[in-house]
Order: sequence, then C-alpha cells, then structure tokens
Amino acid sequence: QVQLVDSGGGLVPAGGSLRLSCAASGRTFSNYAMGWFRQAPGKERESVAAISRSGPWTKYADSVKGRFTISRDNAKNTVYLQMNSLKPEDTAVYHCTAALTSSTVATPLLLREYNYWGQGTQVTVSS
Repeated sequence: QVQLVDSGGGLVPAGGSLRLSCAASGRTFSNYAMGWFRQAPGKERESVAAISRSGPWTKYADSVKGRFTISRDNAKNTVYLQMNSLKPEDTAVYHCTAALTSSTVATPLLLREYNYWGQGTQVTVSS
C-alpha cells in the first residue's frame, strides 16, 4: 500500500502561481512513476503531468505545457507540481497518483495505469 497526501491548493487570480505537493509513504517511493490528474465539476478526470521513477523523464498534457512543471524528490518521498500562468480553466481538484512500474523511463498518462490516489486538493483560479 502507498498513502498519498496532497496539499498546496488554494484560490489565486488568473496569471498567478501555485505549487502543489504530494507526500508519499508506505512503500519504496522510487519504484513508482508519479502523476497529477485533475477533475473539474461536471468533467471527466484528466491527466496533467507524469514523471518517471527517478526523473528526469516527464510528460505533460497539451493544455499545461510550458506552464506547469512536475518534479520529485525521492529522498523526501515527495512529488511537486509547479503551476504558473494559471487560467480559470485550470480550476479543478488536483490528485497525485502513483503507478508501480519496473520501467525507469515510464511516464504514464492513462488513468488505468495508476494504482494509488491522493485525496485531492482544490485549485481555484479567479478571472
């Protein structure tokens, strides 16, 4: 079992920045590729970003490329999502996710590839 605790959400104006964090516990963190998903009201959950087991491989949804950066610190069992130039359409509940994988380069973006989920943190961007 892996436990994931998301934090860092809040209310920001358009153009602002937030940094989300996700603290993991329970299993060897470096055995997991990590990702961030988001879900807005009335919409399906969508992938935002993913990072390989030890970095540096990353992948992003087209809607956030150039604005969001995913990173991880395996010594601290933590994954981050730096969000810049935020837009109202980024408003959603953000969840970090963990995917057990033997691949050192995998950066999964599919929902079904992930085994564990954080409880979510609300991000609201005002216009």
